[in-house]
Amino acid sequence: MKFGLFLELQIPRPWGPDSEHQLFKEALEQVSLADRLGLDYAWATEHHFLEEYAHSSAPEVFLAACSQRTRDIRLGHGIIQSGPWINHPARVAERVATLDLVSDGRCEFGTGEGATDTELGGFNVPQAEKRAQWLEGLSVVTRMLVEEPFAGHEGQYLKMPSRNVVPKPLQKPHPPLWLACSRRETILLAAQLGLGALTFAFTTPEESRQWVHDYHATVAAECTPVGYAVNPQIAVTCPFMCLHDEAQARALSKENHGFFIYGLGHYTYFGEHRPGKTDIWHNYHTNPGDLARIPTADRKTCVGTPEQVRAQLRDFEQSGVDQVILLMQAGRMPHAVMCESLELFGRTVMPEFKERDRRQAPQMAERAERISAQALKRKPPVPPAPPTVIRAAGHH
Repeated sequence: MKFGLFLELQIPRPWGPDSEHQLFKEALEQVSLADRLGLDYAWATEHHFLEEYAHSSAPEVFLAACSQRTRDIRLGHGIIQSGPWINHPARVAERVATLDLVSDGRCEFGTGEGATDTELGGFNVPQAEKRAQWLEGLSVVTRMLVEEPFAGHEGQYLKMPSRNVVPKPLQKPHPPLWLACSRRETILLAAQLGLGALTFAFTTPEESRQWVHDYHATVAAECTPVGYAVNPQIAVTCPFMCLHDEAQARALSKENHGFFIYGLGHYTYFGEHRPGKTDIWHNYHTNPGDLARIPTADRKTCVGTPEQVRAQLRDFEQSGVDQVILLMQAGRMPHAVMCESLELFGRTVMPEFKERDRRQAPQMAERAERISAQALKRKPPVPPAPPTVIRAAGHH
């Protein structure tokens, strides 16, 4: 089992003139530290207009900055909103390939539909059409990453003539593909399309065990890859804080992971948002009853002493998940405490998991290659690009 670090880039009000600058500098330091400690992945989300909850609207820039401060850690888009009305597929392909090149082949390409009316409405994407837009956009992007030239596309949401989309990624045929999942339905969809499942819903090891079983059974029976390789993995996200002082760890988690859940509820379930005006942090502390309106069950967290965190992670490991993504950057979690937590985790908890993962790596790679080869037999061929000549307009 591998470990990732998840960065939503949260920054509650009130803001000072240097607040966002400090947030980004500290996040870069956290990724650099995670790389030195041996964590496997750093995931940066893409959200738009979600004040306080996520100021990560240009993850390709943030991850490129990470690439020049790190050596080994995988750099994951978790996720790119792949609908053509939000991100044109050619721009997505260009950015993914460029990140892969500047990072020496460390890019992970997570995708998703977007969720909230605040975001989708800002791009005039109807909720009823977001999945169709996402699927069309993703299918076109994967072709752009491999076709020379791209044969063109005539679809419902995108029409584009043949062009050679450059650059091409270092990883062949393209970086590993993932789908953001929060329910069993989307986990099965990821399996059907040959995508890794990035589960950002907080889950238990028991629930994860069933999801792992259903995912792999679906990959084996139904997978028709949307890309040109299958990424048969499941990652789960877990609130994280590892300190010698259990009471301090739990108090920090309650305050700051509580805000993470409240902010999600504000934009998804109960909030009335006035852009540039609403103070979510203030509302979180003055309306605590709103948390009860969020349909989440009691979930297991990776919070506590090293011994407690180790036991919790062993449960996830035994459930069969491939990666646990640690959510630490939330609310007003102090930067110094986050670094202390990561260092303690890297020194006292992670080594035993890394060793077991190292021993199992050849077997897992062989399994993925076998699954991919079998599933790709179901993928229909794309017609070749028609002969295309583009004549320069000249000067008038």
